[in-house]
Amino acid sequence: MVAARREFAGRLPLSAFPRLREALAGDQGDVAFSLSFDRDALQVPYVELVVDARLPLVCQRTLQTFEFPVALSQRLALMRDGEDWDEAAEAALPPGYEALAVAEDGSIRTADLVEDELILAIPVVPVSPGSESVERDWPVDADEAAQANPFAALAALKKNN
Repeated sequence: MVAARREFAGRLPLSAFPRLREALAGDQGDVAFSLSFDRDALQVPYVELVVDARLPLVCQRTLQTFEFPVALSQRLALMRDGEDWDEAAEAALPPGYEALAVAEDGSIRTADLVEDELILAIPVVPVSPGSESVERDWPVDADEAAQANPFAALAALKKNN
């Protein structure tokens, strides 16, 4: 595919991604993707993955479902899993590349590749755009402040002596 500079494009339903579904509020919708295989000026074989999706997530502020837009482009250097794979080879990749371990037969599972990138795109704490922050200062009364101070008991002992 690299030698022929092949390109593929398609759509997959969100329901086709079992690991991703665990983080979603639902599995309605689909994901558009494209894969482009080529070699760069340094002769590094790569696949460029472009993904466009709207993921249904639960806002952690409002607990309401919202659609999180994902539009990403990732260049993945194709590296044989096994003998050729080591940290030095991965560190030698040009800037902007991520390493992708390819099986000995050269096969790549497109759905797994798309699913991995979508999982990485999900924020750790999903928050709906435009939701208000729930921050408030709660005043502490004097009794609580004195109890919270670990040296308050020592101060009381010092006064008694």
